[in-house]
Amino acid sequence: MSAAKVTKAVLLAAGKGTRMKELTNELPKPMLEVRGKPILLHIVEGLRAAGVTDFCIIVGYRADVVRDFFGDGSKFGVRVSYETQVVQDGTGRVLELAKNFAGSDPFVLSYGDILINPANYARLTELDAEGIVTVKHNEGEIAKGGCVVVNANFELTDLIEKPVGTAPSPWYNAGVYTFRPSVFDFTARLKLSPRGEYELTDAIRNLALSGKTVQVVELSGDWADVRDPEVLAALNR
Repeated sequence: MSAAKVTKAVLLAAGKGTRMKELTNELPKPMLEVRGKPILLHIVEGLRAAGVTDFCIIVGYRADVVRDFFGDGSKFGVRVSYETQVVQDGTGRVLELAKNFAGSDPFVLSYGDILINPANYARLTELDAEGIVTVKHNEGEIAKGGCVVVNANFELTDLIEKPVGTAPSPWYNAGVYTFRPSVFDFTARLKLSPRGEYELTDAIRNLALSGKTVQVVELSGDWADVRDPEVLAALNR
């Protein structure tokens, strides 16, 4: 498989972020400010510095706030288009909205509330596998998210959402990915999870189990899932 230079990104920014309580009465969570600018702008600027030029932002709750801020992207030196998630039925189904945007090209995918050291984005725009999943060595967080199981080549062999009991791996799914369009074959076949949602992690797991190579990349430096007011306050201290 030839290496691909990735210049597209899909950002998931449709949710309200109910754990943020009154902070998201007027703003979607990705538009909350960290160190003086919206979380989503930190992500866009980091990806732009890594060579990403085209963005599709998936909006939903208070979509107008995101659209009014980013517009067509020109004032930030990028191109931005939008898709609207009408039904909040999970991260697996929402990705389908970006299918036309991706076309035949690979793309970076980021949740709109995940902050990483921007130096990492360059490692996500060079793709020589079917996909990339980022991780942090974070045993304390694994029960809250996804446990990534790897082989000796640091390729994904399993992905367990919110494992119960002792996790089989210390690698925590960090919420930033790169995919070739083949991922849509797997999101299209998703079935509802026990939580009643279409889970992106199920699609990634099935992609790897189909024999495709999903590379795992350990992020360096700071990482934050801005999940609640306490995390937001700590980042702004």
